[in-house]
Order: sequence, then C-alpha cells, then structure tokens
Amino acid sequence: MNNHHPTVKNILERARAAQRVALSAADCAELCRAYEIPIPSQALASSAAEAVEVAKEIGYPVALKISSPEIQHKTDVGGVALNLGDVSAVETSFKSLIARAKGARPEAHLDGVLVQKMVAGGGIELIVGASTDPSFGKLVAFGVGGVMVETLSDITFRLAPVTIPEARSMLDAIRSKEVLNGLRGGEAANRDALTALVRNVSLLVQDFPEIAEVDLNPVFASRTGATAADVRVLLDFDPPPVRFRPSQDEILRAMNRIMRPDSVAVIGASAEDGKIGNSVLKNLINGGYQGRIIPIHPSLDSVLGRRAFRSIKEVPERVDVAVFAIPARLVAPVLAECGQKSVAGAVLIPSGFAETGNVDMQREVVAVAREHNIRLMGPNIYGFYYTPKNLCATFCTPYDVKGKVALSSQSGGVGMAILGFSRSTKMGVSAIVGLGNKADIDEDDLLTFFEKDPDTEVVAMHVEDLKDGRSFAEVARRVSVKKPVIVLKAGRTAAGARAARSHTAALAGNDRIYDDVLRQSGVVRAQSLNDMLEFARCIPMLPTPAGENVLIITGAGGSGVLLADACVDNGLKLMEMPADLDQAFRKFIPPFGAAGNPVDITGGEPPATYQNAIRLGLTDPRVHSLVLGYWHTIITPPMVFAKLTAQVVEEQRRQGIDKPVVASLVGDVEVEEACAYLFERQIPAYAYTTEKPVVVLGAKYKWARGAGTFG
Repeated sequence: MNNHHPTVKNILERARAAQRVALSAADCAELCRAYEIPIPSQALASSAAEAVEVAKEIGYPVALKISSPEIQHKTDVGGVALNLGDVSAVETSFKSLIARAKGARPEAHLDGVLVQKMVAGGGIELIVGASTDPSFGKLVAFGVGGVMVETLSDITFRLAPVTIPEARSMLDAIRSKEVLNGLRGGEAANRDALTALVRNVSLLVQDFPEIAEVDLNPVFASRTGATAADVRVLLDFDPPPVRFRPSQDEILRAMNRIMRPDSVAVIGASAEDGKIGNSVLKNLINGGYQGRIIPIHPSLDSVLGRRAFRSIKEVPERVDVAVFAIPARLVAPVLAECGQKSVAGAVLIPSGFAETGNVDMQREVVAVAREHNIRLMGPNIYGFYYTPKNLCATFCTPYDVKGKVALSSQSGGVGMAILGFSRSTKMGVSAIVGLGNKADIDEDDLLTFFEKDPDTEVVAMHVEDLKDGRSFAEVARRVSVKKPVIVLKAGRTAAGARAARSHTAALAGNDRIYDDVLRQSGVVRAQSLNDMLEFARCIPMLPTPAGENVLIITGAGGSGVLLADACVDNGLKLMEMPADLDQAFRKFIPPFGAAGNPVDITGGEPPATYQNAIRLGLTDPRVHSLVLGYWHTIITPPMVFAKLTAQVVEEQRRQGIDKPVVASLVGDVEVEEACAYLFERQIPAYAYTTEKPVVVLGAKYKWARGAGTFG
C-alpha cells in the first residue's frame, strides 16, 4: 500500500490544519480507495437537488446519511435514511435529515448529506475496525456488526499489522463463526474478501499512527465480496510518547549481570534482626551464594562477619547488583553513586513510590537510572531468587529447591504463594522475581533473559498490567515457540472509564484484548493463581501430543460425563471411537460397561481391566492423549491403581510410546497418596476433582497449538 501514502498523507495534513478529530465522509471515501477497502458508490450533496442528481447518477435505491465530523453516531440524531427509491423520497429525506441534525446538534458543522448506493442483496452484517490501546498500541478488530454490535459484543482483536493467516484466524475466533459459512442455508461470506479487508485496515493504522480509530460498520459480506457501508475514522495528532526500550542485546547484557552476578552489594545492610537489610544479607549468606557479598553501612566496619563499606563508591572491585534496603527518599542520591560504580542493576525493595501516589519520586529515580544506564527492578518488591547461582536477593524466606521453572509476580503475596507451592510440590524453580511497580524492568526484560537461560524451560508470570504490551507480545511470540509462557492476568474487567467514541473502542474491553493478543503470541493464559502454578508444574512434565484425539478411560460413568464436559470446556477433542478399537475394548470390559468415548470399565473390575484398557489406549496410534478417571473401590484400591498405571505408562515409554496421561482420582483420603505417587512418575494426577487434570492437559494443548509443535 506504500504507493498510496501520499494520498492519505494529504488527507491527514488537511485534517490537521483544520484541527479535525474525525475525517469527513469524502475523505473517508478517498482513504478507503487508497487502501482497497471496498465501499458503495457515493458522493456528498449540499442540497436536495444535488442529492437527487447524485442518486440518479449512481442508481436507486440509495441511502442518505448526515455528514459531520462532530456527529459520530448518525443514528443517534436520526441522521440516516435507507432504501430510498425515487426522487420524492430523496428530496423529503434530505430535508428531514438536515432538520433533525440541526435540532439535535445545533453546534455541529454539517458537511452535507452523503448519498450512497444501497448494497445489493445485503449480506451478513459485520464490523471491521481498529483502535489504539494504551498498552498494546494499534489493534485490528473483526466481529458481528450492525445495530446490535455492542449488545452482541462478538468481536476479536489482534496486534496490527496482521499477516494473511492471522487475519484469516480472526474469522474463526468469533462465537458466530458458523454464520460466515452460511448457517441454515444462508449465503456464505467470501472469506478471502474479508481476510483482505482486515489485513488492509491493519496496514492503514500501522502506516499512519495518527489514525486512532477506524470503524467499518456495517460491512456487508456475501459470497461475492465485502463492502463497508459506513466508515468512521477518528484522529489523534498528539500520541503519547514512545516508552523507553533498550535493544535486545542491551537487555540481555544487563539481565545477565543482574541474574547471574559475581558481586552483590546490600545498601542498608543491618546487624539488627528484624530489619530488611539484615534479612537480605542473611539470605545471601545462608542461601549459599558464592559471589562477593558487600554490606554497605554508614558507620559499621563489618556486618554479619562481612567487611562493610560506608558507601558503594568505596568498594574497590566491580559491583554487578545493588539491593536497596533504605527509605524511599534516600534512593535517588545513592543510585547516582551506584552509577559512578557502573552497577548494572538496582533491586529496589523500598515502598513509598508510585504505589502510594508518590509518582514524582519514582520518576526522579528512573531519571537517575537512565542517566547512569542502571536497570531497576521494582520498586516495592520482595527481591528475587535465582537458584542456579544459589542467589536469594530477598528479605523473604530462603529457597533452594532447584528446577527449570521461572516465575514472576507484581505482588509480594503472590510471590510467597509461588514460594510455598514450589516447595510443597517439589516443583523446583530456576527463578522467582518480584516486579512491583515496574518502573523499569518488566516482563519482556525477564522473557529476554529466560529465553537464553539454559536453566529455564518454562516461564510463568502473574501480571496486573503490561506497561508495554506490544513489546511483551513481540518477545513472547518468539519465546513461546521454544519455551511455554504462562500468564495469569489479574483484573479481568473492562479498562477504566475510558469514553468510547466508536463501536470498535467501546468493544475493546481490556480483558478481551489481553485474551486475544496473548493467544496471538502463543501464551497460555491461566484463569487463577492455582492454575498458573499447576500449568508451570505440569506443562513441562507432559509430553507433547502428536494430535488432537483425546480418549477418556474411567471406572465410573458419572466421572466420565464430568471429564467429557471438562474436555469440551478446555478445547479438547474427544476422539470418535473407531469400530475396531471399540471392539478391542469390549473384549475385556463387562457387558454392562460402555465402550465408545468415554470408555467406562465400571467400578467392579479388577486391576487387570484398568491395566489392559490403559495399555490399549497407549498402544493405538490413533489415540493421542489419555484422561483416566479412577473411582475408589476395594477391588482396585488407590495405590494399586497408581502403581499399575505408572507401570503401564513406563513400560510404553521404554518402547518409545510417550503420550500425555492425566488422571482424576475420586475416593477417600488414600487417593491423595496415590496422586503423589503418580506425580513423582511424571503423570499429573489430582484428587477429588474431574476438572483440574483436564485443565492441565488443555493448557499443554494450547501451548502445542500455539508453538506449532504437534507430532
């Protein structure tokens, strides 16, 4: 579309000179032609006689629409007349529209009335648009349009610009996608035309950042094409400043020094129990960190047996990281001293910054950090852990259960939950990082580091907001192909009281955008803290499925139904049972059991039946994943079930068959021990729930689909 830039540039320059916040109908039409956005034949009329001439030229029936930059929603002022078939109707409607508009909005400047050819045959009413999000920037939207657009709220978003495959995926992401295929004998929409339309709108807003919002509603879609019957373009010539962002190489260099430091200074180190500076120092020492630990204290020569310095400027060797345990008001001047020592990172534990309304103090600290090229973690955080270096740079409890999961949180409470869960389940972590106010270092900085970290295989993040959602999405898209990225987004409600000037903006609820953009980036979204932690624990544990076919094997019909419901809820495909496999299962389940899917072997069966059924499910190549539903019985006690399941799974693993297997165990308290036994053998198993194992399996599938790693 680059060859059309001069046309659109001229349109926008005229609008800027006239101080317009919206384009006129004529400008919208010119812009649409430049970006191959199909619109009906149309022209602007300034009198009833001119409207009649236009209608005669383009052909009846026509629509008349008030054209005014101050009247964004024309139907609200009675400014639309449809299906006008003759001269008299056009003359009468023209006068009525002008009168209504002047009566409803006397202050509004009227450009005239747009005379537009009615779209022949109508079609499916859709909306294609774009909006500007404070965090994610330019977004493109697609969904069900028409007068019910905000009531139905069936819309999906992607970061702009979109590729053709991404644009095509949007057509299948709305709840009403079947309507596009010709529901109940209706005419199917031209998917290629819609895909091109979405793509072109995304290119338009990418090419011209001053275009804040685009509304094409309705777009009439039929088998022959897609036509935008109404176009609204809103402008913003004063966009917010671009957020500071170092290059990926710069981020990686700084993060390597911060996460894998050779020396750590504790500013505000204390010999007094109960002080934060004392706890941080103890954790560094007792946690086994082998690098240089440097207490900074204004009057002591040593703290906890370590030589202390009055100021970080007095330290003779290089310092990689400084942990701040001093009052907020003292941070800025001490940070400047760190700059003189070329410290790479400052871990700001103190509170009292933007979270308490003290925005100016936080800005001052950020300015000092920028001046001296210091990256800031926090403020208002618990610190961080990096277990490969035995590094506990925090005032919380020490932690030494090493593993391959990296976690972060904006909340200290969530950080402690991560700590407790990791220890309780023996999940093991590579890192736990507090981000707090995120004055500087945020999630995409961490992802950049964890992407290259050989000690990290999966990343899980608790997020309250993304200050630069676009940057996060770009990094996450790259990282998630190699390592699962799990996000728990807190605050799943509409974003603030932002006045919506267009349908697209009104529909762009904060959570809807997060959901769509995270999915576009290959991120697995958790809906609860426990889900985030279980996903982090189980996604690396489960092998990648070779396909979509999920088979349920259960000892209780009731559990089987609940497991089937959970599969549907989590986007899993229940395998259609082939006739030969059905007969194979029937050979060893009782006549009153049920083959099909779920396979119900009933509760009265001995261990051998469970064993045979699980083995058959694993060995048949058409089955890609197994969901096991166990019911506590005397004939097959919980630990017997656990041991036979583990035995069959391990037997098949030795033969090169490694499929995802999850289990739901319902029964008395003995099922808890059986679940622990299975978990120790890399089989996710949960007591008293039919939902949790399926949610975990669903998360693995979401990651595999997003990463393109099937089979």
